[in-house]
Amino acid sequence: MIAEKQNINFRHLRALHAVAAEGSFSAAAETLGVVPSALSELMRQLEASVGAPLFDRRSRPPVLTPLARDFLDDTTPLLDGMDRALTRLRQSAGLEEGELLLGASPSAISELLAPVLAEFLRGRPGLRCTLHDDIAERLAGMVSDGRLDLAIAGRAQHSPDLRQRAILRDPVGLACPAGHGFAEAGEVALADIPAADLIGLDPETGTQHLLAGCEAIPRAFLQTRLRAHSTVAQLCMIRAGLGLALLPRNAVALFRDPGIVFVPVAGLDLWRTLHLLEPARRPLTEAARAFVEALETTVPALTQP
Repeated sequence: MIAEKQNINFRHLRALHAVAAEGSFSAAAETLGVVPSALSELMRQLEASVGAPLFDRRSRPPVLTPLARDFLDDTTPLLDGMDRALTRLRQSAGLEEGELLLGASPSAISELLAPVLAEFLRGRPGLRCTLHDDIAERLAGMVSDGRLDLAIAGRAQHSPDLRQRAILRDPVGLACPAGHGFAEAGEVALADIPAADLIGLDPETGTQHLLAGCEAIPRAFLQTRLRAHSTVAQLCMIRAGLGLALLPRNAVALFRDPGIVFVPVAGLDLWRTLHLLEPARRPLTEAARAFVEALETTVPALTQP
C-alpha cells in the first residue's frame, strides 16, 4: 500500500507509460504535449517516491528497469479503468449516451412533452428514452422512488420526496365527434349537454377529480352510464360516436384527430394545470437536468393565460 508521504498521481503514471510506449523521453514529451525537462522532472519525482531507479541511464536513450516494467504491468489496468471512466463521464456530460426516464399523463404528451422531446433528442442518437404514461399519483410515486427521472401530469398529493411546478394550463370544454350538432357551435352551455350522452373517466384520474371538485358541474355529469379507464380510451369512444366528454383542451388534441372537436363551454371557468414532477431528495441525472432546461425554454410559449 502506498504510504501517505508518497505523492504519485496519474500524471506520473501516464508519463511513465508514454516513455515506455514511445521509447524515448523526447518522443514521449511530444506525445504528452510537454517539454522534455518537465517530463524528466516527473520521472525524477516518481523515482523519488518509489525509492529506486526506474531507468538504466547508462543506455542512450535510457531503458526501463525490470522494476519499472513490473510497475507498468501493475498500473495498466488502473490507467485503462480511469480512461473508461473519463470516457463515460464525458459522454454523459455531453449527453452522448445514457437514459432518460420520463412519465406523463396521456394528455400532456402530444401538445407539450412530445415536441420538446423530439427537439431534445435530435443530435443525441446515443441517448435512450423511455416514456411511461399513467395517472398523476402513480407517476408521482415513480418519480419519488427513482423509477422515473421526471414526470408531467396533474398535481399529485403532497410528498416530501417530490417537487411540483405548474407549467401549463388549459381550459376544460366539451369533446364531441366532428359530425355532432355541437361541433359547429362556437360554444355550448352546460344546461344543453345531455348527461346521458357523457362518457366519464376513472375516479382516480386527475380530470375526474377536477370535475368532481367544481361546483358548476352538475352531479349527474359525474355518474355516467359509460366510463373509460383512461383519456385514450375515452377519446376512442368519442371518435366512434359513443358519446361526449368534458375534457381539458390539450387532452382533446391528444391524437390531433380531426374526427374529435373541442367546444368551449359558456360560463365554465375551469382549468386543468399540468405540473412538472421532480425528485426533491436526489439530484437529477445530467440528461434529466438538460431536459428540464429544454422544457423551461419552451413552456412560456405554450402556457395559456
